[in-house]
Amino acid sequence: MDFEKPLVELDNRIKEVRKVAEENGVDVSAQIKELEERAKQLRKDTYSRLTPVQRLQVARHPNRPTFLDIALNISDKFVELHGDRAGLDDPAMVCGLASIDGISFMFIGHQKGRNTKENIHRNFGMPQPNGYRKALRFMRHADHFGFPIVTFVDTPGAYAGKNAEELGQGEAIAVNLREMFGFNVPIISVVIGEGGSGGALAIGCANRNLIMEHSVYYVASPEACAAILWKSRDKAAVATEALKITSSELVNFGVMDHIIPEPLGGAHSDPMGAFPAIREAIMSVYKHYSDMAVADIKLDRYAKFRRLGQYEEFLVHGGQWKEAREERKNAKGAYTKVGTWAASEDEARMIELVADADEEWEESLKGKEQWIKKPLQPPGLMRSGMMETAAAMMEVRRRTIEAIEERKRAQAAAEEGGQDDNLQPANGGSYSQSSNGATQHVSADSTA
Repeated sequence: MDFEKPLVELDNRIKEVRKVAEENGVDVSAQIKELEERAKQLRKDTYSRLTPVQRLQVARHPNRPTFLDIALNISDKFVELHGDRAGLDDPAMVCGLASIDGISFMFIGHQKGRNTKENIHRNFGMPQPNGYRKALRFMRHADHFGFPIVTFVDTPGAYAGKNAEELGQGEAIAVNLREMFGFNVPIISVVIGEGGSGGALAIGCANRNLIMEHSVYYVASPEACAAILWKSRDKAAVATEALKITSSELVNFGVMDHIIPEPLGGAHSDPMGAFPAIREAIMSVYKHYSDMAVADIKLDRYAKFRRLGQYEEFLVHGGQWKEAREERKNAKGAYTKVGTWAASEDEARMIELVADADEEWEESLKGKEQWIKKPLQPPGLMRSGMMETAAAMMEVRRRTIEAIEERKRAQAAAEEGGQDDNLQPANGGSYSQSSNGATQHVSADSTA
């Protein structure tokens, strides 16, 4: 990395001075100590002023600890598990049982390679759909046996190749998102490198989202964002600034909950110094949830993601939105009939009404398969202007029926009272009769 060149040069000078001193039997320990202190201060100053672009470079450093490096060094024992129970496996997604201080965890994480050969084998940390289904299989396994789940995120994104789309990449990610909110065990997620888009979120719906100091998390890679917005990857630096991808910014926005500190110079410069902090952070979060009831664990996870975002949606009675917002903040919340949580009683009831309406609509579609798929040509009433015409025709029909009913009542009254048949109908209608009493013409005023 360009910004590390002065640090590397200073480190090389220190090594040269030490080597020369040892070869010639000269004691220069004082000078070496001074150079080491200077190097340490320079490294501290450099890393305290990193730009988002530079942090992205650190997060992608090839020597940064991978998931397997972390799993093997923070656990007392780690056993890797394979397969999605559908005949496939994915080296980009690694799962396994781990033990820390006698507690069993399910570890799941993206795995990158160290060199070109390893990266090709691991698909550069970009899982296929079978990788996410494999992760879901072992999350369900952990939920069944009561093992807390710890996920390690380090991917530029889910693989977007033709084969992945044919195998249902979007469906695999969506199912993971849905299922993770229903697990009874606590879920802890740690971003150890880069967390890209849905590929990261598919194993990141957790009770607590932790991020290492120099890791990044984004909805789209800066290069992809620049290509979409400016049609040029040259604007990647601008996109990096705008996306707010650094750990401190993510914590400020509430997307991440806690920053795990890294050794001076980043985890790539001292991997062994990074592992204790990761282990300590995971165990601290686990202890917080270890005595929590299952319902509260699920509610905590659901509420965390409901709180995300700049905008709020809530019901307002009478237009007093400020008062309604405060009332919502102070509300105890409520459960719907199916057990999902809402911020207030009103919202819970509204969710139930919407769900009931959806069920009625789905029920009404049974036996009407021809309407489920969009017709090649829109039906007559769906063409432009036809709905208004149909509404006007229905209004004319309604008024005509009313006029006929009024005519009948008038005839009945005339027969009983001996009155003349020449009565005027209601609603401004008119009519005429033949000699045999049959209605020849009926009309009613209409705005149609």
